[in-house]
Amino acid sequence: MTEFRSGGVRLRQLSVVEEGEEVLVGDPVAGTFVSMPAVGGVVIAALQRGLTLEETAAEAGAFAGQPVNIPSFVETLRDLGFVDDGSTAEPVRTAPIQNTRWLRGVSPAVVRPLFGRVAWTAYAACALFAVAMFALHPALVPRPADDAFVFSDIGASALLLVPFSMAAVALHEAGHWLGARACGIEARFGVDRRMVLLVFETDLTQVWTVPRKQRYGPLLAGLAVDSVVLAGLLGARLLIQTASWTPPEVVDSLLAAWVFIKVTQMLWQCMVFLRTDLYAVLVNALGCRDLWRVKSLMLRRAFGRLSAGEVAELAAAAPADVRAGRWFRWVWLSGFVGVSAWFALLVVPVAWRVVTWAAHGLATGPLTGNFWYSLLCAGLVLGPESLAAGLATRDLIRRVKTAAVADRHT
Repeated sequence: MTEFRSGGVRLRQLSVVEEGEEVLVGDPVAGTFVSMPAVGGVVIAALQRGLTLEETAAEAGAFAGQPVNIPSFVETLRDLGFVDDGSTAEPVRTAPIQNTRWLRGVSPAVVRPLFGRVAWTAYAACALFAVAMFALHPALVPRPADDAFVFSDIGASALLLVPFSMAAVALHEAGHWLGARACGIEARFGVDRRMVLLVFETDLTQVWTVPRKQRYGPLLAGLAVDSVVLAGLLGARLLIQTASWTPPEVVDSLLAAWVFIKVTQMLWQCMVFLRTDLYAVLVNALGCRDLWRVKSLMLRRAFGRLSAGEVAELAAAAPADVRAGRWFRWVWLSGFVGVSAWFALLVVPVAWRVVTWAAHGLATGPLTGNFWYSLLCAGLVLGPESLAAGLATRDLIRRVKTAAVADRHT
């Protein structure tokens, strides 16, 4: 897209995507997107073509059937940062730790076949194969307390989980990036927190520059890669269990650990109440703009804690967000049960075994090598999640204190 001057107004390289009676306008570089009436798209298109403000007003008026206040609209664009003032647009940070620039890399033409109809059929087949394997061969279902530990040495096995998990996450996030490149858009990587867990994420903000149907590929690409990996792992384990392949025993243990990690990560993505991949798919399918915020406002209203400003904010929310918020707020609230079950079944058995093992090592005292070995292994495995839990607790305390102060002043 090329920038044009029009009556002293120069816009940044904006994207305009039609969505029903509205248009989604955004700055792909900054990662800022807003929804506005269709006439806004007409005005932006006219300015981008180099029309004067008077010519733009005439074109917008003809479209809307009434006069359009172009100077006021230009000021709105300026407030949004969509008017080029000569400064360099900086990407809006969406995670505490994040790339400062968008990543392009591979050409869209190279990876586009990986996200065509044939490819998606294969990904779906892999997912169905994995489900069928678990249903027909219960012995393949992960047993966290056993499968997570490849060796008899609990410490060494726990340490092995770190690179295994990182590699599995890297494959998942690389899938998102490749899916984005197939659509011709860019992405960037970051680290964030969901409740008491650290998560790695791919910022796909630029997905809003393409039509709605084209967004599903980048959003589901991570799970597509996961399905292929999981199907391959289960196929290999099935060969071993049916004696069609007889590798060393440690190979099956390694495969079991990979299956456990991959299943854990895929189940996490199913928890839409944590803004996972499937949450993004849900938002896109329902045509929502800010479901997460509207959900929070509707919950506050349900418990009688909505301020006057928030009442006005909720009244101005997009209809699609309000419709979805009516039920999604309760999905989010009940999600704590889902997260608790996920922890209890998949995380706690592993953490407990590491903790009990480390406790025995620490009991030998700091003058022994076993003490420091146990401390190192437990710290590397449990440290990141302990940090996330601490940050979550700190944020909760701050919110409670802020709410208490606000209540005293109302």
